[in-house]
Amino acid sequence: MPTQTQGHVVLDAGDISRALTRISHEILERNKGAEDLLLLGLHTRGVPLARRLADNIAQVEGTTVATGELDVTMYRDDLRSHPTRTPHRTQVPAGGIDGKTVVLVDDVLYSGRTIRAALDALSDLGRPAVVRLAVLVDRGHRELPIRADHVGKNLPTARSERVSLRLVETDGEDEVRIA
Repeated sequence: MPTQTQGHVVLDAGDISRALTRISHEILERNKGAEDLLLLGLHTRGVPLARRLADNIAQVEGTTVATGELDVTMYRDDLRSHPTRTPHRTQVPAGGIDGKTVVLVDDVLYSGRTIRAALDALSDLGRPAVVRLAVLVDRGHRELPIRADHVGKNLPTARSERVSLRLVETDGEDEVRIA
């Protein structure tokens, strides 16, 4: 895919890699290891981020960390104003989420409404012991009382600015731009 030229790069591939490495270590420290840990990526870009975090944790711990995919489309409170969303697949490992430490993984935290929808979706899947949130970018402007436990980069923005995250898995390159 062609490189996007609007705005300026605030995180390049190296920055993203370092941020994910740090978040992986923070998750392990907070959880005291990888036991009963489940990383659930929110569609679309949270899914590859969750897989990268799981790979990082596996390198440190020498054990595989369960990952899954969570689609929150039907739980969103803005379906009336944006009805043309494409649903994705929710995929939870065979062990389910009951009693697990579930880390929701998303790309950019903004209003908090996607995370609220994710919490609603989780309640339909089971009862985790703990739910935490890891995001690559926190841009502020929360509309709900939601805060990330693990943040790659706090990026203060104006509401009029656009934060664009591109990942190799979905876009052919790793970068975060602000325009």
